Amino acid sequence: MTAAQSLDEPGCNTDDMLMVHGLMRLVFRDAEKLVRAAGPGDPERASTLGQHVLEIADGLHRHHTGEDQLLWDQLSSKSPGCAIHVGLMKRQHAAMGEALDRAEEAAAAWQRQPDEAHRAAVLASLENVNALLNEHLGDEERLILPTAGQVFTQREWNRLGDHGRAAIPKNRMFIQLGFILDSMPPDVGRQFLAEALPAPARVLYRLIGRRQYIAHRRRVYGALA
Repeated sequence: MTAAQSLDEPGCNTDDMLMVHGLMRLVFRDAEKLVRAAGPGDPERASTLGQHVLEIADGLHRHHTGEDQLLWDQLSSKSPGCAIHVGLMKRQHAAMGEALDRAEEAAAAWQRQPDEAHRAAVLASLENVNALLNEHLGDEERLILPTAGQVFTQREWNRLGDHGRAAIPKNRMFIQLGFILDSMPPDVGRQFLAEALPAPARVLYRLIGRRQYIAHRRRVYGALA
């Protein structure tokens, strides 16, 4: 069996989805902590954290759009018995979409008017997002990934990752990579860098990207960095 043939046979590695889930858990959990710790009436902090919330919410929207387009209906077609779980995923995505929209609206309003009432609204929206997100990710890992790993080919599965990477602005790729690495134990992160990135990209991250990420993290996380 050639490598090309193996890409088109049922059975794939879905571990990259666990990596994305770890990233989403980290950034939304931390965002809630950061907004909770923000002082009232601080325009600079409201601007920074508001933009951070908008960015991570957009990232989750884009991730869910990829699943909506490339995963749910295809999984139901390949494994009709999984249709009930796919229905649950679609309902959870709809609820998450509404919650993310509210978080984005609250973050933008906080940026315009950085008072305590608007900070509290952002915090409440993030608490709701995190509750929905933790439930959804756990359900997806338990109910979807085992079946997807059996019935999707690796080529089909890889389209999800391709979609996600294509949607990341080029000037944010190293920053997202930094968050991904921070969501992993250090030894797992080192292995991921060695296996997932070609040598030139690893060199660029170590020379340039890591500094970009650290500067971004210090600006967003402040005293909690």
